[in-house]
Amino acid sequence: MTTTTASTASLRRTWLRRGGAETVYLLTSLPVAIVSFTVLVTGLSLAGGLMITLVGLPVLLLALYAARGFAAVERTRLTWVAGAAATTPRYRGRSGQGAKAWLRLLADRQAWLDVAHALLVFPLAIFTWSLTVTWWSVALFGLPWPLFGHALDRANSPDSQDLPQLLGIDSYAHRSLFYVGLGLFCLITLPFVLRGLTAVHVALGRGLLANSRVAALQARVETLTASRDAAAEAEATALRRLERDLHDGPQQRLVRIAMDLGIAQRRLEADQEGAKPLLDGALDQTREAIAEVRALSRGIAPPILADRGLTAALAAVAARATVRVDLDVRLGDDERLPAVVENGVYFIVAEALTNVAKHANATACSIVVRRERRDIAVDITDNGGGGAHVSKGHGLAGLQKRAAGLGGALTISSPPGGPTKISAVLPCA
Repeated sequence: MTTTTASTASLRRTWLRRGGAETVYLLTSLPVAIVSFTVLVTGLSLAGGLMITLVGLPVLLLALYAARGFAAVERTRLTWVAGAAATTPRYRGRSGQGAKAWLRLLADRQAWLDVAHALLVFPLAIFTWSLTVTWWSVALFGLPWPLFGHALDRANSPDSQDLPQLLGIDSYAHRSLFYVGLGLFCLITLPFVLRGLTAVHVALGRGLLANSRVAALQARVETLTASRDAAAEAEATALRRLERDLHDGPQQRLVRIAMDLGIAQRRLEADQEGAKPLLDGALDQTREAIAEVRALSRGIAPPILADRGLTAALAAVAARATVRVDLDVRLGDDERLPAVVENGVYFIVAEALTNVAKHANATACSIVVRRERRDIAVDITDNGGGGAHVSKGHGLAGLQKRAAGLGGALTISSPPGGPTKISAVLPCA
């Protein structure tokens, strides 16, 4: 019994608190709508009249910024009255210079949706404000009407008639019963009326000021754009590094081999003993050039990846590593991932092992590749000294860009003293 009473009291407090919030929101909607409607209609009219001159453009921009401000106020009010009802959408930033930058702001779809809301909410606010005042007035004055009805009759002129009298109800008792009944009806239906009127405002606000579907599409477009840019930058960086390494390594050795062979060819007839060291040097340079080409080819998808799959390719990379590698690939025996995902995982592992060999001062490394629903997760952990960081121009920064280009993410945890853990998640749907 006590629990039921407490629940009833809690429900009553909730209804009263929500009804009070909705009443304040609806009563303040009209003043806010009047101000926003007046400012924007004036601004847009002035901008339209001055558009023949260059003055109209900045006036129009000011009107759009004013609409954005009023929209921010309305989102705050909606959040207050309806919880998390209004999320701030993405506005276009002012990028570039000159008139093109300002025209970009004028082409912002959300800015014009803010204007549309300010214009449409004005007649809606008049309607909802009128109904709110009517329902509250009838509820507050109808129920106690028998207490002051005689005073009102004496204060009014003999010719004045109220609603019951116009309906043919002349008895004071019947009139009192009419007002009490009407007041009771308005009091009972008041929470539902307030809820419905507020819901209309919330629906309009969600549709124009915080359209979650549009905001999600905008966020998706920006994410895809960032992924495309990151992928292009990562590929360009990898290509420049490959060109630089080819120029500074194998190309220089091949040039030297050609020069040594040319000198040896000229000496063969006159001084065979003198040509022998040149041939031995050219042979050594050839071996070193082959080793460098093999090292550089690790940055290019190897044939084993296309022929035998990711597990075999990672096993080959781990076998060539200079530290002990514990490889754990948790995929199906014959499971093949999309080629772009397999390439991405291969490059991330190969580059990470290169960084371990060069900078980590580690003796062991573990690699775990597993599927997590629609994603592929890669964890690379070494027992080195830690302190790895991401900075522009370093291999780890390139790994982050490569992961971002595939729509994934890469994080690095490397406290001083170690261990260093690189975690990447790539979508493979």
